[in-house]
Amino acid sequence: MVTARALIVTVVGAALAPACLAQDHPGAAIYLDRCAGCHGVNLEGQPDWMRRMPNGRMPAPPHDASGHTWHHSDRQLLRIIKEGLAVIAPGYETDMPAFGDTLSDGEILAVLEYIKSTWPDRERELQAKRTAADTE
Repeated sequence: MVTARALIVTVVGAALAPACLAQDHPGAAIYLDRCAGCHGVNLEGQPDWMRRMPNGRMPAPPHDASGHTWHHSDRQLLRIIKEGLAVIAPGYETDMPAFGDTLSDGEILAVLEYIKSTWPDRERELQAKRTAADTE
């Protein structure tokens, strides 16, 4: 017979497992070193990320399912990280630097895979469809 305590431990353990597994992902260390300072250790983004800061720029958005990272294809995300946001939004001013001179494509892709590994199935499936449809 399953005790209440065993059931609670099982449920809590199952809920925490994806987060623990995600931290073991190869891209996690790069994310923590290069991205978490602005986008948050837990991919939560900066507070009030949809409201412009006094300098007119937008705060860093979350990369978890509450944000919009999953709305972009892998190609777009790679270009944004490598070349800067202006590559897909000309004239847009942001505090995020381009990382093409400091991160390899493989490192950027590892970070993207880490971020995606934290999303629920729905967001991962929708983002995969966007990636498959992006044939440019």
